[in-house]
Amino acid sequence: MAKMDQINTRILQALSRDGRLSNIELAEQVGLSPSACLRRVQELERSGVIRGYRAVLDRAALGAGFVTYVTVGLSDHTKAAQEDFERAMNLCPEVRECHNITGTVEYLLRVEAADLAAYKLFHTEKLGVQPQVRQITTHVVMGSPKDERA
Repeated sequence: MAKMDQINTRILQALSRDGRLSNIELAEQVGLSPSACLRRVQELERSGVIRGYRAVLDRAALGAGFVTYVTVGLSDHTKAAQEDFERAMNLCPEVRECHNITGTVEYLLRVEAADLAAYKLFHTEKLGVQPQVRQITTHVVMGSPKDERA
């Protein structure tokens, strides 16, 4: 694993803000020579601290601006039921994130759809028909004043 010192922390912060920085721009921002900066970035990638680079998309511009968080409780708590549910959610393009969580329900989903009608179709035709689903609670996102996901 890469050593996490102040310089590596600054590299990660800069790349989190703008993953398209050139090595020269990044080196200037963190106070390193370009060759030293490149070595550090490569080590962060090799060690798995940096797992990849992504474009930040405007979901509304892509027609998927209706965002909900959905909690899902299962009626069957077996490993097989969880695997079946996870496999089904992986096949749903509307499900952008699926998290197995602790508490009174088993899953938290981030769902993006074009509009309420499209979400309702997902809710009734894909999520609601899963045999292991016992409870569904939908939380509609009204706004996101802070969202640091890539």
